[in-house]
Amino acid sequence: MEAKQRQPDAGLDAFELAASLEARFGRLDPEDVISVAATRFGAGKIAAVSSFGADSAVLLHMIAQIDRTLPIVFLDTGKHFDETIDYRDQLASDLGLTDIRIVTPKEETLAGADPKGDLHKTDTDGCCAIRKVEPMARGVSPFRAWFTGRKRFQASTRNAMPVFEAVGERIRINPMARWNTEQLAVYMRQHDLRENPLVAFGYLSIGCFPCTQPAKPGEDARSGRWAGKGKTECGIHLTGLEKSLTSSSL
Repeated sequence: MEAKQRQPDAGLDAFELAASLEARFGRLDPEDVISVAATRFGAGKIAAVSSFGADSAVLLHMIAQIDRTLPIVFLDTGKHFDETIDYRDQLASDLGLTDIRIVTPKEETLAGADPKGDLHKTDTDGCCAIRKVEPMARGVSPFRAWFTGRKRFQASTRNAMPVFEAVGERIRINPMARWNTEQLAVYMRQHDLRENPLVAFGYLSIGCFPCTQPAKPGEDARSGRWAGKGKTECGIHLTGLEKSLTSSSL
């Protein structure tokens, strides 16, 4: 019987594995990163997370060309624009994606911490923690790795972002890290992809409706998120997610 081929990076911990994958595959085109990672981690062990936001169609189209059955985790915070929810369903249908997994905040947590649904007015970090970070940790916990659509140009907090990075014991993969706005626009046109309708109104980064406004000319794509709050990330892509993933509650 033929011996099973051993992965060259087998046995490495997550940080070592991320570094190894980054060194070997971090300069590949996004489609190739997706293909390599899907093969490396295997069916049932890798997913993608998507906000179905301003340029989400590009990554999702690439994934659909490789594996339409790949799980797509969508976080429904209960505060999305109606346009985003409609767009999620329309784009998934366009691309033939067959496994959209919707995760939501825990009802008991909302009842205790945000009974009126207005926590965002006084504590944006607390609101994001219960509506985004904890639910997303539950959403990705079944997987060894997941894809995101993050790009370096989006914010100063992302300008050194690698393609492969460790989050606790798991690997987060950013296939489009090196892409810019022109590349995204060209790809959207070439493949005639449906656009989130809010983009036409100046929303270049789309989150929850109470905390999102159109980006100002000359500012980065995420300037309309938590404008005036001194906040640029919800915590999903920071250490909060790792802490939630290692919590005994999962």
